[in-house]
Amino acid sequence: MRSDTGRFVRLGLLAAMAVALNLVESMYIGSFAYGIRIGLANIMALITIRMLGVREMIIVNLMRVVIGSLLRGMIFGTTFWISLGGVALSSLSLILTTGLKSSLLFSSVVSSVCHSIGQVLVVVFLYHQPAMAAVLPYLLLGSVPVGLLTGYAAQRALKLVRPLENRS
Repeated sequence: MRSDTGRFVRLGLLAAMAVALNLVESMYIGSFAYGIRIGLANIMALITIRMLGVREMIIVNLMRVVIGSLLRGMIFGTTFWISLGGVALSSLSLILTTGLKSSLLFSSVVSSVCHSIGQVLVVVFLYHQPAMAAVLPYLLLGSVPVGLLTGYAAQRALKLVRPLENRS
C-alpha cells in the first residue's frame, strides 16, 4: 500500500484506533492518583509518526481530541482544552525527538512528560491559579513509567506491522 489511497486508509485506521483507545481508557480505565492516565491513544501517535510522518501524527492527535470530545459530549469544554494543551505539547516533543533520531522509548517518555506539562499549563491559565502547578511533580513522576509502557507497546506493535507493510 504505497499509494496515496493506501496512506490515507492507514491514516484513517490509526486515527480511528486512537479515538477508540481514548474512549476506552476514559470510560473503563480512568485515572490513577492525581489524574495520571495510561495514555493508550499515545501509542497510535507513536506508531503514526514512525510509519507515516509528522503531519499525519498531528492529524491523528487532533482527531483523537476533537472526535473523542465530541463523542463524550464535551467539545470545547474545560477537559477539551486541557486535553488539547497536553496533546499540542506532546506532539511538539515527538516532532523534536523524532528529528533527533531518538529511540521510541525515549520519545514516548518525553512525550508523556510534555503531555503532563501542557495539561498543567492549560489548567493554570484557565483557572488563574498558579498553585495548581504543585501537582506537576506527581504527574511527572507518573509520566515516566506510563511513557515507558506506551513506548514499549508501540515498539511491539511496529515490529508486528512492519512485515505486513512490505507485503503490500
